[in-house]
Amino acid sequence: MERIPNITGLRFFLAVFVMIFHISEFCSKHDIPFYNSIPLFHKGYEAVCVFFSLSGFLIIRQLYLEKETTNTISLKNFYIRRALRIFPLYFLILLFGLTYYNYILPKFGFTGGFNTNYNLYEGLLLSIFFMPNVFAALYNPGGIIEILWSIGVEEQFYLFIAPVLLFLPVRKIIAFLLVSTIVFFTIYFTIEGNILYKYTMLFFYFTSSGIISILLLKKQQLFNNKLVIYISLLSFILYFTTNYFVNLFSFSNYNLFSMLLFCLVIGVLSNKPYFILNHSVTTYLGKISYGIYVYHAIVIQLIGLIYIKLFSNLGLNNYVIIVVYNAIVLITTICISHFSYQYFEKFFMNFYRNKSVSRKNFL
Repeated sequence: MERIPNITGLRFFLAVFVMIFHISEFCSKHDIPFYNSIPLFHKGYEAVCVFFSLSGFLIIRQLYLEKETTNTISLKNFYIRRALRIFPLYFLILLFGLTYYNYILPKFGFTGGFNTNYNLYEGLLLSIFFMPNVFAALYNPGGIIEILWSIGVEEQFYLFIAPVLLFLPVRKIIAFLLVSTIVFFTIYFTIEGNILYKYTMLFFYFTSSGIISILLLKKQQLFNNKLVIYISLLSFILYFTTNYFVNLFSFSNYNLFSMLLFCLVIGVLSNKPYFILNHSVTTYLGKISYGIYVYHAIVIQLIGLIYIKLFSNLGLNNYVIIVVYNAIVLITTICISHFSYQYFEKFFMNFYRNKSVSRKNFL
């Protein structure tokens, strides 16, 4: 399948938005100098929602093409590919987080800011069975573990969408996605105490962008209008660099606007390459963005622990601390993510592919 322009590069910037949000959040809780005085430093939630939209766009596009071409969907192949891409890093971070909060931090005398007053086996079971968002919401087990909530939401959506599209006729998929988007959104924001809202299951971002992915397959020129391109990209930039839309809408309307804006922007970006997002360096950083997303929580914690223990009483200039702290976290996270991608994640990503090739050659 041909690579869609800009989408991979966009993932890197989204991961950085999440990272800088978490850096200032962590530092503010641990008396470490921080900077978050511009709106860009408060867009972690929004960046994750764009991640959901991108995932819905790509996964539903892939499933739709398979269904349209073969009149079926291989659930086995789909779930194996997803598992080999997601699970190795997911479980590595989970096990590290459980060890870190339950055993390492207490050894250094840190007990605040996270909760270990839960049954460890229950936490493991919730995480193993794709419910880290439930684990995070119920117990607040610590940032390294809690960041996995979004991975859980993606897995829950994958478990739901692939079997449904397998049994749906191709001609009814868009209608189903439209109805699902309306239903998910309505339940999320109108029914008090519903499970979707309680555990941040933002499925409407996935399904809405899935509609766009199918429409683009049918009408390649759908988002080529220059006015549409300029308005959508300018709105997207304003969305992340100002609080204008946050202040303009209620929370539910803000999410409705966000959902529609993300659909529009993804549609525009998938049509033609833009230099910054499509540059080889940006594209590679986007490829390792999964690692950047999950590893940065560990790096923030460890650099913070080193600062508190060794440098907090040295009277260093606050601006120097802020710049150095952010730079070290960013560079260290990228380096770890690079090595993880090349020597850990790729092993699992290529495992099933190589096995399939060997089986075909044998036959």
